[in-house]
Amino acid sequence: MSGYDGPAMARHFLSVDDLDTPELSTLLDRSAAVKASPRDVADRLAGTAVAMIFEKPSTRTRVSFEVAISSTGGHPLALSSAELQLGRGETIEDTGRVLSRYVDAIVLRTFGQDRLEGLARTATVPIVNALSDLEHPCQCLADLLTIREHKGNLAGLVFAYVGDGNNVAHSLLLGGAKMGMAVRVATPPGYEPIPQVVERAAEIGRTTGGSVEVLHDPATACSGADVLYTDVWASMGQEAETAERARVFGPYRIDQAAVDLAKPDCIVLHCLPAHRGQEITDEVIDGPHSVVWDQAENRLHTQKALLLWLMDRD
Repeated sequence: MSGYDGPAMARHFLSVDDLDTPELSTLLDRSAAVKASPRDVADRLAGTAVAMIFEKPSTRTRVSFEVAISSTGGHPLALSSAELQLGRGETIEDTGRVLSRYVDAIVLRTFGQDRLEGLARTATVPIVNALSDLEHPCQCLADLLTIREHKGNLAGLVFAYVGDGNNVAHSLLLGGAKMGMAVRVATPPGYEPIPQVVERAAEIGRTTGGSVEVLHDPATACSGADVLYTDVWASMGQEAETAERARVFGPYRIDQAAVDLAKPDCIVLHCLPAHRGQEITDEVIDGPHSVVWDQAENRLHTQKALLLWLMDRD
């Protein structure tokens, strides 16, 4: 038997699009409640074990998940692919079959989305995308919670993402559209989010009152925005492109001039790690509009709520 005592077909969280709008809203409500009263969930995962497989380096994701699991009574198992037979050629599908006999959920931070999908095909326990090249859905949960905390609502807000059309941008497009936000993404030509994600986000927005716009002018994106967001210009695995990206992305920086274009009460987010002086300046990340540290903290609370929901311990 599997270590997971829930349904044979487990619920997974591989993409923000795995949640419909009511589910996403409920999960944010639950995250806020967990944050307000952490003692109420201190033993909800008692008797469970959660495998955390990291094929990419991690600070916030590893620490927040490990603390989320242990502080709700579960046992976290932090593993690298080098420590598993994955490093010697065992397939991700076979790994899913085996680990499902030992643990109650699996958190995977990896490169290709296909690895998560392969794991989910054979695992009988919930699989969580802790970052892939396509999406970073757990980060999006924390981002939405942070915005809601500081703005009181999400629907109708103008959200401006400036920088690389990467995995973080993909999740924010989907999550922002689901919550009825007007999402603007400004990137250099050739660095836009992939068309399939943009089209799906636009489709979602047509049912929620949200909207999606992909631009090349950062000033247009920032103008009148309620929320400004940026991320590193070169993600993990793109280190060889760092110098070229620094040249191309120079105008796509959240600095005081960008903040001045936004609404006077705008908030600024960055999923971290930040390369200060590149995609964001010191005066902004350390300034009065920054909610970056609240955003980082909220990874803990949203991941607690997510695991409780996926494992039917809510």
